[in-house]
Amino acid sequence: MKYADISELNRVLLACNLCPRLRKFSEDVALNGRKFNQEYWGKPVPGFGDPRAKMMIVGLAPAAHGGNRTGRPFTGDETGKWVIGGLYELGLSNLREGVSRDDGLVLRGVFLTNAVSCAPPKNVVKTQEILNCSTHLRATIELLKDLKVILALGTVAFKSASLVLGVKETFGHLKVRFVNGIYLVGSYHPSPLNTRTGRLSWEEWLRVLRYAWKLAS
Repeated sequence: MKYADISELNRVLLACNLCPRLRKFSEDVALNGRKFNQEYWGKPVPGFGDPRAKMMIVGLAPAAHGGNRTGRPFTGDETGKWVIGGLYELGLSNLREGVSRDDGLVLRGVFLTNAVSCAPPKNVVKTQEILNCSTHLRATIELLKDLKVILALGTVAFKSASLVLGVKETFGHLKVRFVNGIYLVGSYHPSPLNTRTGRLSWEEWLRVLRYAWKLAS
């Protein structure tokens, strides 16, 4: 299906029910499992960023109490602090951290999304769920006419992006593949599991972002 713009794609995404397990979990967390005393989004989380983006950052899925709470990718959790904070260091974000949908965040040349748009239990997604949501990722790529780089965070994001681009690649940190005019770049996911254990340092994360942005520029 072809979409006129990102807004139209987002309307379709919000009505999507291809993955009942994920929709149920997202809604259950929003209604019964809140860790924050505020209303949760509890629905598929649309992508966000510059419609003229040259670089797209793809994560695994919204965090149950991050994107599933705030309704925006990489907003309201520890991973988001690294993603938005890193973009701020490169001059690609007007804020050092994203906290809500109405915080005034503006990205320059960057678009944020996830391989799977709904929060999964224990951050584990099934192969069919990746396939289902790849239609939205494919549509996003088609709508971002200036896109030159996809920075895929972790194995699932790299697998999903590879699928959409029509190549078979195994994940590797700083692995690069040029496909149909787009650079696919892999990076360790800046999740607490990786950042707190030292697998991905802040300096290395900034190096990844600078490298990917250089390819896009």
